[in-house]
Amino acid sequence: MRIKKLGAIFLSCAIFLSVFGAAQPLAAAAQKKGNRYPIVLCHGNAGWGRDEMLGYRYWGGLVDLQKKMNDAGYLTYTSAVGPFSSNWDRACELYAYIKGGTVDYGKAHSEEYGHARYGRTFPGLYPEWGTETDGKINKVHLIAHSQGGQNTRMLIQLLEEGSEEEQEAAPADLSPLFEGGKSWVASLTTLAAPHDGTTLADVDIYKLKDFATYTISAAAAAVGKGKEPVFDFKLDQWGLKRERGECYAHYANRVFNSSIWNDDIRDFSFWDLSTAGASAENAWVTAKDDVYYFSYAACATKREPLTGRQVGQPLVMNPVLFPPAAVIGRFTRSGEEEPDIDRSWWPSDGIVNTVSASGPKINSTDEIVDFSGTPQIGKWNYMGIQNMDHMAVVGIGKYSVTNLYLTIARRVCGLPVVS
Repeated sequence: MRIKKLGAIFLSCAIFLSVFGAAQPLAAAAQKKGNRYPIVLCHGNAGWGRDEMLGYRYWGGLVDLQKKMNDAGYLTYTSAVGPFSSNWDRACELYAYIKGGTVDYGKAHSEEYGHARYGRTFPGLYPEWGTETDGKINKVHLIAHSQGGQNTRMLIQLLEEGSEEEQEAAPADLSPLFEGGKSWVASLTTLAAPHDGTTLADVDIYKLKDFATYTISAAAAAVGKGKEPVFDFKLDQWGLKRERGECYAHYANRVFNSSIWNDDIRDFSFWDLSTAGASAENAWVTAKDDVYYFSYAACATKREPLTGRQVGQPLVMNPVLFPPAAVIGRFTRSGEEEPDIDRSWWPSDGIVNTVSASGPKINSTDEIVDFSGTPQIGKWNYMGIQNMDHMAVVGIGKYSVTNLYLTIARRVCGLPVVS
């Protein structure tokens, strides 16, 4: 199956399962108990912010999940980063989006891949992030879906360990992100994240342009005839910023006709989502001893009795995900440079292999433990499998996930404070 078909399927499931947000901080809200750190929701590939898609929520669909969490007393924000950008670029954007300031992709990185060093400037969701109050560092809890789980891990890595390459390349004007020594994240919870990649990306990882094109086409169809989807590619670093007064169609054409799609694929999301790309990231992005990690997997397939292959489970998986689930459910590979793929990879949520979501395993030194009621710091506390598809995990579809996210919020906000 070509990626252009998968692209339409991916966003169709995000748009069509319901009817259609920069985040709005609620400074008066406060955590009811625990460590009182704010929660930041971090979207996955092809995701969007609260001021996009005509108000249709990535987090909750028709339900405003951020508002639900705030109303329950958990101070929650929604972030927005490049939907098709690499994990490195997304981590840099997420840092600036939360802290405030201009995105710095790093001198060494930007020169290697040929894009601008600096990006957009943000006011900051939580400018107090990393400062001290009563002698304690103001941290955040991150909740991430899909690719968001990868780029949040990279953000934590850069905060704590910094980047030697960037330190050597720009010692005089180094971004604080690359300095290291910043224990600013209290916990990370991932849902349906491709920690070891998704074999869906392995089918044809060099068709990102087709993937993006048909993703946005699906969005346009979903918004309705005669209307334009308010979808921001967030590719300013590549010189593809929407100009003042520019119509969406012209903007999209400029993006799709750009040469960036033919350049080094390793600075775009589909490389990071592949099993080879995930393996490369796992080699240097590791779990930190001062962070609590939680992972949820999802599965919405069943085994075919005759073939043993995995197919979409009726009444659980939305039918638009049946085709990609079938691709994942029969894909194998061995004896190549990429990681071996056997039958254990076949169950999926329609987009991400279930086995990949428990935590980093391929080329990783991270430890994964089954959650037994007492969280273990510095390890992946595996919370098990949710019987739902990839987008239902964030509330797009027939499932209500409010209770799931309130449970997560209650758990992370009740963790011990780690200085």
